[in-house]
Amino acid sequence: MEVILKDDVKGLGYKNDVVTVKPGYGRNYLLPQGLAVVADKTNKKIVAENVRQASHKAEKVKTDAQTLANNIGDLSIDIPAKVGDSGKIFGRVTTLQIADALKAKGFDVDRKRISLDSDPSSVGEYTASIDLHREVKHKIRVNVVAE
Repeated sequence: MEVILKDDVKGLGYKNDVVTVKPGYGRNYLLPQGLAVVADKTNKKIVAENVRQASHKAEKVKTDAQTLANNIGDLSIDIPAKVGDSGKIFGRVTTLQIADALKAKGFDVDRKRISLDSDPSSVGEYTASIDLHREVKHKIRVNVVAE
């Protein structure tokens, strides 16, 4: 089943992409949630026209994302966590904590655009990826430290 995404869907694609999905996923999740429309001839023409008209705005969004990535640079963030005697952390380090730490440093990034490359289970240094734009991805270091 071919659908046109109306919004970015993690692991599937970005807004205005035409993607092929299994019929059940399309009918039962993407269409009812308003995340996609069926990719018929009419909808493809509408999306092509919208993309053509919004192309100059898209370039500005990309340059803004690239500027944010350059400003972040090779930033390292400290996330405090409760730690046991063996060095293992209690609970989890979440993307919300990383987004809050970035906001404290002056960078406003949505938590949904942040993903940890590996699940932090003890004190140490980890890597997080920030998906700022479909063509701009940035990595930062996350240091999990004891409270």
